[in-house]
Amino acid sequence: MPRQQPGRDDERSFMVKYAEYSQLAVALPAGTFVGYLIGYGLDKWFGTSMLWLVFLVLGSIAGLLQVVRFVQSRGSRD
Repeated sequence: MPRQQPGRDDERSFMVKYAEYSQLAVALPAGTFVGYLIGYGLDKWFGTSMLWLVFLVLGSIAGLLQVVRFVQSRGSRD
């Protein structure tokens, strides 16, 4: 098994943490956007005009829940 260079584990750990925490920057906007798209599509399909707002709120809540779950899982690891 090849020996690792000193500091290599720290660099990998940083990159792993960066990748994990970068999902926080995506979770809330992505949930909101997907909720809006679903609501907009259903509005067009059913001929209504307010489903986009309902699904926008639901998508925002889903994104926020994802962020809260991530933060809680990080708190239990430390």
